[in-house]
Amino acid sequence: MAEKNLNELLKWSIEASAQPDPSAPESNGPRTTLNAEALAAIMGAPSDAELMQASMAAITSTDPEVTLESKMIAFDNLEQLVESLDNANLLSKLGLWTPLLELLGHEQDQLRLMAAWCVGTAVQNNAPSQERLVALGGVEKLVGMALGERVPMEKRTGDGDVTTEEGVTGDGETKEVRRKAVYALSSAVRNYQPALDVAAKELRNRGETVQEGIDATDMDAVDEVMNGLKQKALNA
Repeated sequence: MAEKNLNELLKWSIEASAQPDPSAPESNGPRTTLNAEALAAIMGAPSDAELMQASMAAITSTDPEVTLESKMIAFDNLEQLVESLDNANLLSKLGLWTPLLELLGHEQDQLRLMAAWCVGTAVQNNAPSQERLVALGGVEKLVGMALGERVPMEKRTGDGDVTTEEGVTGDGETKEVRRKAVYALSSAVRNYQPALDVAAKELRNRGETVQEGIDATDMDAVDEVMNGLKQKALNA
């Protein structure tokens, strides 16, 4: 990708700097245009991918000088970036899905809320991102959160192993986080049958009444399930 951008920059600079020949007929051929990444290279601005990586680095930083407020700003930036389908699909390529889902269990409820919000934005009308969420067990986490359960906080050791904090699952989830988890779950299951099947099974396993065979493209049926979860969160 970097080589492609360099080639585009080279072609563009040659065309831009070439002296026109007055005797030559005017060319109607297409001129080289620059994509966003090539333009960013000219201006020295970071790409969206770099901004996403920087945002996640700030959010997950253990540096005490990185305040909660700074992490919230970084999360807000990340959420806005993944409103773009292309950027949402970059989450997988950049390896950001795993830390994002781990943040659903963060000790700070504000960061859990932002994590659910970011997930919901990334998977909305986006089958590749919905597939990633299912594959990584994110639907089960969202179901638990929507029903008021705290997702266990996971931390990675130096060798990459995952450890789960004890004593977290017994605490209830906040009303605000539950509502945002319902939003994320609603985005995850619409028009994507595998996610809806996992969510429905998980809800039944937790004692919820969900009819069999709901079609993910049946918005009225999906709304009925999600509105029920939303009402439970509001009444909590």
